[in-house]
Amino acid sequence: MLIYEYKLDGSKAQFAAIEEAIRTTQFIRNTCLRLWMDARGVSRNDLQQYCAVLAKQIPFALSLNSQARQAAADRAWAAISRFYENCKKKKPGKKGYPQFQHDCRSVEDKQTGWKLDPDGVHIRFTDGCGIGRLRLIGSRDIMAFPLSQIKRVRLLRRADGYYCQFAVAATRRVEHQPSGKQVGIDLGLRAFFTDSEGNTVAPPRYLRKAERRLKRLHRRLSKTQKRSAKRKKARQALSKASLKVQRQREDVARKQANALVSSHDVIAYEALQIRHLVKNRHLAKSIS
Repeated sequence: MLIYEYKLDGSKAQFAAIEEAIRTTQFIRNTCLRLWMDARGVSRNDLQQYCAVLAKQIPFALSLNSQARQAAADRAWAAISRFYENCKKKKPGKKGYPQFQHDCRSVEDKQTGWKLDPDGVHIRFTDGCGIGRLRLIGSRDIMAFPLSQIKRVRLLRRADGYYCQFAVAATRRVEHQPSGKQVGIDLGLRAFFTDSEGNTVAPPRYLRKAERRLKRLHRRLSKTQKRSAKRKKARQALSKASLKVQRQREDVARKQANALVSSHDVIAYEALQIRHLVKNRHLAKSIS
C-alpha cells in the first residue's frame, strides 16, 4: 500500500466544512465505542450497521458519506480488537482498554464520496458536508494509478494546514543490485548508530537544539487566557515548531535507513523495546 500526500488549497469555508466532518467522525467513533461498552458481544458488523441507525436518528451524522461513517466505526473496532489481542497475548501491564477520542484530526472516505478531476490537480467531495472542490499541491502524479486502486482518501489537519492522503493498492519496485555486503548496527546515545565496520553516525539532536525555543513558546502559551485569540495564536506557533522538529527527525531517520538498505544485502540489529527504554526520565530525550 502506497500513501500519496498533498497539501490542500481552499477557502476558509471549505476548511470549516472539513473541521465539521472531522468532528462528526469523532462523534460516530465514540458513539460506536459506547455501544460496545454497554452491550455484550458487539461485533464489527454490528458497529457498521449501527452507523445507519445513527444517520437516521442524528441529522448531522447523515452529512457524512455512508462509507465514511463505516470508516469511523472501523476506527472504534481497531481499538477494540487491539485490546482483545493484548488480553489474548497476556501482555504485561495495561492492556490498552479503548478510550474515547477527544482530538480527532482526520476524516476518511473509502471509494465513494469523492471524485478526482481529469487534470489530477483538483479533488471534489460529493457528500453532504459541503467541502466541495479543493486544489492538490504536490509533485506526485496520482493519475498514474487507476481509480480502482485508490482504496482510501483521508483528509487530515496538521499545524501548518490541511492535507489529503491517497492510499493506493500498489507496491513500489526498486531495483537493487546485490552487493554481497552484510552489516550489523547498534543504536546508541552518543552516536545515532554504530555499524559493525566501525562507522558511526552522529545524532542530529534536533529536539535539543529546538528545546529553548519550544520552552519559550510553552511559557507564552501558559500566560494567555483560555479561549482567547492570543491563546489560539500561541498554540498554533507551538504546534508548528513541534511539527518542524518531528519532520526533521523523521527525515534523517528515513535517509539513514535508505542508505543502509541500498548498500547492504543483510542488516542485523537489536530488537529494542523503545517504549520501555523511554521510561528513564534522564535519557528519554536522547533515546527517542
